[in-house]
Amino acid sequence: MAGMTLSAFDVIGPVMVGPSSSHTAGAARIGLAARLLLGETPLSVRFGLHGSFAATGQGHATDRALLAGMLGDSPDNKALPESFERARNAGLQFEFAAIDLGDEAHPNSVRIEAASATRQLTMTAASVGGGVVVIREIDGHGTALSGARPTLVCWHSDQRGFLAALTALFAQVAVNIASISTSRKSRGGAALTVAEADEAIPPTLPQEAARLPGVTRVILLPSLP
Repeated sequence: MAGMTLSAFDVIGPVMVGPSSSHTAGAARIGLAARLLLGETPLSVRFGLHGSFAATGQGHATDRALLAGMLGDSPDNKALPESFERARNAGLQFEFAAIDLGDEAHPNSVRIEAASATRQLTMTAASVGGGVVVIREIDGHGTALSGARPTLVCWHSDQRGFLAALTALFAQVAVNIASISTSRKSRGGAALTVAEADEAIPPTLPQEAARLPGVTRVILLPSLP
């Protein structure tokens, strides 16, 4: 396509345990993203499978890949096929169900509801081909997060000047912001800001961001393997 640059990895595909880059590698990345965004060891998780994820996911090991990601596995982990047994041994409760996310949802989509001892997370994501994923929603906030870059995710209240303060923190550590977006549920209400960076984000930045007024939680999401 005009204007699009492809790398060798885009052509060859990801390093993974098969059989499918979309249904297996992408699913494992989605599960891993949910694990990282939860930020704690999950105790329970429900996967709502949409479209072809629901129709052919079992045959393509989508269910095992999603669960492996929740266990912290990358797509090339050879233990991926044993994720059901490993999850049971770890005490992780899990279930799968077919759901309908609507006509606008990508056919390879999943809604994840995960819980740890102190946190809950909802996330909707799609595997769009070649192992590439797009996170569409986090805790009810719309987003378009790929996980391809180091990313800072901030849960906070909607406040005047928040973005200016956050971008100033990036400037202080000389990290360039590739993209930044904020979604809020209402003026002055709960909001989510997602900032993708061009380079590694130092661990001091999330610590400083957590001190900004109105911030309730900050997660540093590294580039997904």
